[in-house]
Amino acid sequence: LTDMGNTAEGGSYTDNLIGTLLAIFGNVLVSISLTIQKHSHVKLAGAKDQRAFYRTKTWWSGFVLTCLGELANFVSYAFAPLSIVAPLNAVSVLTSSILGFIFLREKLKPKDFAKQYGLVFLGYTFVIGGTYLLVSFGPNSHEKLTAVNIVKHLVAWPVLLYMLLEIITFCLLLYFYKRRRANYLIIILLLVALLGSVTVITVKAVSSMLVLTIEGTMQLNYPIFSVMFVCMVASAIFQASFLSQACKLHDSSLIASVNYIFSTFLAVLGAVFYLEFEKENILHISMFLLGSALCFLGVFLITKTKKKAKIFEPYVSMNMSNGVPAIHDKGLVVQPDYSGSFSYGTLVNNNGVAPATLPVNLETPPLGPRSTDASHDHPGMKKD
Repeated sequence: LTDMGNTAEGGSYTDNLIGTLLAIFGNVLVSISLTIQKHSHVKLAGAKDQRAFYRTKTWWSGFVLTCLGELANFVSYAFAPLSIVAPLNAVSVLTSSILGFIFLREKLKPKDFAKQYGLVFLGYTFVIGGTYLLVSFGPNSHEKLTAVNIVKHLVAWPVLLYMLLEIITFCLLLYFYKRRRANYLIIILLLVALLGSVTVITVKAVSSMLVLTIEGTMQLNYPIFSVMFVCMVASAIFQASFLSQACKLHDSSLIASVNYIFSTFLAVLGAVFYLEFEKENILHISMFLLGSALCFLGVFLITKTKKKAKIFEPYVSMNMSNGVPAIHDKGLVVQPDYSGSFSYGTLVNNNGVAPATLPVNLETPPLGPRSTDASHDHPGMKKD
């Protein structure tokens, strides 16, 4: 019995290691692919020969890497527990930020660099330390999710209670978002996170049944596979729809951090579906929660320091006498002058650039009162 138990634990440890490595590899690959595609768009924007992005080899290479990375993430759910794979999305944020530094090409003094990006490197440390704690103290047991096991989990009371609370919460949030026009970031991202919880639960089920089928145990002829597959596709589509709406209304860096925190928290909470923490002791659970908190804080610090674009709002003066607009005159203005420094001729904030000086003689010639005797100015005109 002892040998059998050790073999089972060894198999679970091997599966966890394979799933963890696949998840890390997939997230790194997705970050690299997105950077390559972004580089392709930027290069096309500055080129004289305007071609469609899908006609470039660079964009297609990034697309292929994205597919490979997402495939690795999908397969990782079949080997490692959901509660370990879901928080590893922080690796994607970490990799994207590092690649941003590589392609930034910004020359700063060491003192200025440390002052501006010190919190970013602190966030790197938190993400790396949190990832280590997640992987080390995550659930050790790994269950082979056959169709029969998934049905047993589906009808268990913890899952039914979780699904009931999730449906009620989702309906309430959707009511406030659609009917009351509550376009708050928290409401939209909570909707995304609730759908994301369903997505990762169904992804793990579909991925596990596909891997078992490839290994020789047919699972695709069970009705639960079709149910899980439809739920996976539908939740992923609606999740992407809500996330795109959030990107239109709010800052992208704030969305990245808040969405990661909400989605990961509800995904780990959704691990109750598979009872992954049932056999874990308090120490392992506490260290796992500490690792999750470190990842949350690290992602927040990494995304918090991104520069926000300032909007330039030009103004005109109220002195519009005789139909001649006097720009930047000494008269009253519609809005006060902007505190930042701008170079005239552009609509982009140029921090650190001295504002260009205007020519001295910009004043319009004074218009005196009209003479009642028009014949002095125009001798050819008759008097009434």
